[in-house]
Parts: sequence; structure tokens; C-alpha cells
Amino acid sequence: MGIPLSKPYIDQEIKERVLEVIDSGQYILGRNCKEFEKEFAAFVGTKHAVLTSSGTSAIFLSLQALGVGPGDGVLVPSLTAFPTVEPVFHVGARPIFVDIDESYGMDPNHVERLLEEGLPGVKLRGIIPVHLYGHPADLERIMALGRKHGLFVLEDCCQAHGSRYRGKRVGGLGVAGCFSFYPSKNLTVFGDGGILVTNDDKIAETTRMLRDHGRKGKYEHELVGYNLRFNEIQAAVGRVQLRRLDQFNEARRKIARWYGEALSGLPVVLPKEADWAEPVYHLFVIQVPDREKLAAYLKEKGIQTGVHYPIPNHQAPAVQKTLGSQPRLEKTEEAARRILSLPIYPELRKEEVDTVCAAIREFFEGS
Repeated sequence: MGIPLSKPYIDQEIKERVLEVIDSGQYILGRNCKEFEKEFAAFVGTKHAVLTSSGTSAIFLSLQALGVGPGDGVLVPSLTAFPTVEPVFHVGARPIFVDIDESYGMDPNHVERLLEEGLPGVKLRGIIPVHLYGHPADLERIMALGRKHGLFVLEDCCQAHGSRYRGKRVGGLGVAGCFSFYPSKNLTVFGDGGILVTNDDKIAETTRMLRDHGRKGKYEHELVGYNLRFNEIQAAVGRVQLRRLDQFNEARRKIARWYGEALSGLPVVLPKEADWAEPVYHLFVIQVPDREKLAAYLKEKGIQTGVHYPIPNHQAPAVQKTLGSQPRLEKTEEAARRILSLPIYPELRKEEVDTVCAAIREFFEGS
């Protein structure tokens, strides 16, 4: 089978919890969902957690609860999954794209320049920093800029479950934080799923209603909402995975250290960890001069790789068709040409990491 890029954790307890839900006859927003929300909020350190159908819908519902709409602008990084940007479009607002820093997070210096220069015709409402690849963005600086200019900060934590910024878990520092449970994530529910966390009572109340047809009670539809609910089977899986999450993340950090040691001295740019960060390595991303050739070489050896992400969002066809040509982002565009994701998941063994690194060394020796 070779070495896959990612692999979800499955054990006997997860299978047993799933069978218990099947036998219970309760499948949507039941006991497991309620308990999962409480447990996840406690894990992050927030007052509320609201389960949704995906990380994308968590961002979408948060933006709706914050009143973002047509004519508004939201600062977003360009180097991120397109689902960070989609909800901004879906509420009728405009994404304003920001370049990256050396940890692949939103560059606070570029944010500051954009805010000081101003954006004609756009009413800026907020900032969505992304904790990309599991490394937290520089929240202190970004949030200071948000306060100065009257903008909310909504954290995209979809790749950063359990990551810490200056000792605090990401997700609880902005007005809300949004997480994804997609199968490749550090915490998965074996399908799509998401959750938003917040200390804001109004955001929690509004998103709870919006995700479930806008209702408070069974037939009390106070808002025009959506069907973006979560289910009991996936909540049962998530509850087991949450108890294991710190263990999973420590394994990922150990694997990242193995990679760093084994790839030292090669013409490879390794991930950088900021002094204030405790990243959780959702992905282990290197930069190399000829990504396509290395990826093809590793594929021949049975080693799967990925690129996250080859087309920056400011250059995405959907964005350019909607907004027209966007300003260049040099650091983002350069990284997008060179980044390559190597296999990483909690059960990856040292000898498998050594196999990957030996193949990379062979590639460069033969170049």
C-alpha cells in the first residue's frame, strides 16, 4: 500500500460507540451532540460550542450572526483552502486577500498596510486569520489591528485543533473560532462536520437557530435558517477522538521533529515555528525547487504527497470571474509554486519517516 499522506484513527471503542447510536434510534442533535459541544467548548476554553455540518458552514453561520452582508469587506489570507473564502461570498461580502508571513499565516504587516491605506468602496467589517497547517497565526498583532479599526477577528481553526497561541488554545481568542472534522483533520468524525466556538451569547444563540431551520422550539421559526445540522453517529466518534486529541497532536509534533532532523542539510525549506506557537502539524509542508519532479519520484516509491495549495485564492478562476484580477501577493505566489506536503498522521512510524526522508535524499543526490 505504501505510505499515505494522511490516515484517520479508528479503534474498537469508536466502533462500539457508533453501534450504540445505531441501536438508540436517535440520530440528529441528540445526547451525543449536546455532550460533544460541552466537551469541545471545555477543551478550547470557551463558553459555547455549536456543531454544524462542516467547517465551511461554521464560518458561514458565524459571518451571518455577525451581520456581514453586501457591501462589506473581510480580510482573508490567499494561501488557504477555498472554503475559507466561499462563506464571505455567500453572505454577499467581498474577500480582501492578504499575503503570508514565514509561518504561512496571515502577515500582520500586510494587514496593517491595507488598513492604513484604506480600501475605496468597501466597508471593512472583519478579519479571518487562518491557523494554516496547524500553526497559529500571529493573533496578538492581528487582534490589536482589529481593535484599532473596529473589526471583528474570526479564527479559522479548521487545521489547528488543539494548537496553542501564547499558551492558549486557538479558537477562543477571537469573537468565534471555526473547526472542521473532515477525514484528514487532526480530529475527524469520518465525514464532513464542523463546530464553532465562542464566548458571545448572541453568536451562539443565532448560529444554533440558523443551523436548524431558524427555530428555537420545534415549530418556532424565529429566523429563516438552513439545514446545517450535525448527527449523533459522528458526534459519538468525535467524543472519542477528542479524548485522544492531545495524544494525537503530540505524536504529530514528534513526527515533525523526526522530519526536521532527517531532512537537515538538504535543499529543503522546513516549517518554521514561531516562539509563541505550539503548532499541531495538521500538515508537514516543505518547500523545494522542483516540486513536481520530487512528488513524482516519491510516488514511484509508494509515498503519497499533496500540495496545499497550488492555486492561491486570489488567482482562483471563481474569484477572478467574480471580482476581476486581484493584486499580486509575492510571498503567497512563490510559496504556492514550491510547497509540498509530506505524509503525517499519529500512527506514522519512525521507520516510515526514515523511508520518506531517504527517498528525498536519493532524489537530490541523483539530481
